[in-house]
Amino acid sequence: MMKLQRRSFVALACAALPSAWAQGTGAAPWTPAELNLAINMAGRQRMLSQRVIKAWLASTMLPGHAAALKVLESSKSLFEKQLTDLSAKAPSQEIRSTYLSLAASWNDLQSLLGSTTSTPDAVRTLIRADARVLSLAHQGTQQYEAVQNQATGALVNLAGRQRMLTQRMAKFYFTSAMGVDTDASMAELQKARGEFEAALARLKAAPEATPRILAELQLGETQWVFFQHALKRLDPGTPNKTYLSDVFVTSENLLQVMDKVTHLFASLEA
Repeated sequence: MMKLQRRSFVALACAALPSAWAQGTGAAPWTPAELNLAINMAGRQRMLSQRVIKAWLASTMLPGHAAALKVLESSKSLFEKQLTDLSAKAPSQEIRSTYLSLAASWNDLQSLLGSTTSTPDAVRTLIRADARVLSLAHQGTQQYEAVQNQATGALVNLAGRQRMLTQRMAKFYFTSAMGVDTDASMAELQKARGEFEAALARLKAAPEATPRILAELQLGETQWVFFQHALKRLDPGTPNKTYLSDVFVTSENLLQVMDKVTHLFASLEA
């Protein structure tokens, strides 16, 4: 296997891209360009819901893994900041209600993260709470896309969902390696893998994809090869620290590229 790209997988591009939309005075974002940014941010919440669990599992299974702990804390912080922005600028009461529900589910998840042990039952409870957060974050993203109702918004949503899938695959790799519901975890991993590949093909074929976007997607395909190689090295119920670390790193590398792709789609004229 080629040497893993150990670029800055902690300092995500998404964390370094403060949205101009998020820095307004609180007025509802009505222009298509502003809504593209809102869809990007809302979709990023989906990814963060999976990333915090992946990082928590990594920190549990790889004691002393500084990067996992840093990713966990930075992801929680970014989720909470964006939750405030998305709630404050919600263009309808329906969307505002979604984010009120999301805030409640997020608080439940945070309570579990602070108290959960690594027993199978406790991890199952954590995963169920995480699923509720993901579902509401996805609902909010779909609602923002519906307000925009343009092709670019759909592409931002699709590209942004790829970020979530990178983290979801890694999360279920970790639960499989831990021996928690291995059959179900493996099934979810394989489902996410198929969805990622199908969406990657759709993004490449999109007429709106510029040469710069296509170049980033090509880089994403390279990172996808590395990530897939890491995912294939799995013996359910038998954690291997080297393999776990490789999955953590390659998932972060691919996430960084897909976040850049999403930002580029969000920057297109609607």
